[in-house]
Amino acid sequence: MSRNIIPTEDEVRKAAIELKKSNPASGVAKIHSLLLHANPSWTVSEKRVRKILHSEGLVRSDAGTPSSTTDSIHPSFRLNKSLDVNKWTNRVEVKYFDAIKGKGLVAKEDIAKGDVLWKEDPFILAPEWEIYDLQRSSEACSFCSSIIRDHSPLHISCEASTTATPCTARYCNRLCRLQAEKTHPLLCPARNPASVPLLAFARDAQWMALHALAQCTSRLLLASQQDTATFDLDLQVVQGLAVLGMEERAQCLRDWSPIVKIGGEPLNCTCKHSKNLGHLAEQKKLARVLKKPISEELQKFTFEYQAFLRGLGRMSLNLEAHGGLYRLHSHLNHSCTPNVSIRHLDQRTALSRITVIAKDDFKIGQELLITYTNPQSSLRDRRRRLSEWGFGPCRCERCVTEEKIWKESDSNTQEADDLADQLKAGLGVL
Repeated sequence: MSRNIIPTEDEVRKAAIELKKSNPASGVAKIHSLLLHANPSWTVSEKRVRKILHSEGLVRSDAGTPSSTTDSIHPSFRLNKSLDVNKWTNRVEVKYFDAIKGKGLVAKEDIAKGDVLWKEDPFILAPEWEIYDLQRSSEACSFCSSIIRDHSPLHISCEASTTATPCTARYCNRLCRLQAEKTHPLLCPARNPASVPLLAFARDAQWMALHALAQCTSRLLLASQQDTATFDLDLQVVQGLAVLGMEERAQCLRDWSPIVKIGGEPLNCTCKHSKNLGHLAEQKKLARVLKKPISEELQKFTFEYQAFLRGLGRMSLNLEAHGGLYRLHSHLNHSCTPNVSIRHLDQRTALSRITVIAKDDFKIGQELLITYTNPQSSLRDRRRRLSEWGFGPCRCERCVTEEKIWKESDSNTQEADDLADQLKAGLGVL
């Protein structure tokens, strides 16, 4: 068939993005080839495909990048165009840097050290395990995680709980119970017994990313039961998160040390559990929760194996240290000398709510930064942790200074450190 149709920009964009989602490790040339194969009548240049993928943050920019690093694995980024930053603060804004660094937050005005920049409640919460255990024992609110110490008429138990199928979820007030309807029904043992083994598996393995993915999947499935606008907003939040699939992460680990091996069986097992969440539970009970059929597109986004691995990667990359996934917080980039602090200050009302505080003075346009690693660790350890998720070497002032000192140190010491890294990798203690 001759190629005589020049598709519109939106047609090419939609097709290219879908192909990139299905083939996350493929480069521009491969995506271009797949695009032409799927649409044999189209006339589309590789340059046009590259420009579109680059604008969506799905490929690196070749400009000024050595060929050895252009094809390396790294997280992909996508802007959430529906995000209204002013809901939280008018002092910062989202900025798109490039396809490698992605997006970030910068100051819109001068900011003084110690200023509170914004407070934010989580999109979903998968709290640290001590808090989760309190939730399971009805000693913490199952929505906001506030500790429930004394009996109060304000406290509300899960309305679906019965003697035959108990649910221990308890809420500190009526608002929390209503808000919990965005995620809880599909994770409630009384309404969806299939969720029990999944959450138990995540707890036993202390796998916070899996727990978060279950919460996020539940929110998307339940949002799909509401109006289209509600679902689209939630889906855009998830799609806007930085992502690196678990298989791609395994490649990053192998690149760091060729003797690292990642077993796939735990992921296969867990994927089956996650599918049970949406498909294999007791149908009569689920029918009361999922009254509308789940679209094929949403099923692919949540339950296909590769989508499941990428979902785990999304959670791991974007979760706050204590287990919350936040819309605005997820835009913060890394530095080994962070200039903002994330605090949990609302102890009596909502432990899940974060407060973002400036640690330094800011000028207009200066980027807000947190740390993805332990700032007390050595340069080598910090860079190893970053490399595990496809991030390049941190070039903050501290790292540049420490790198200069390290390079001037005894070469034998460096070789010994390299050997130690490989041995740790082989023993699985990275």
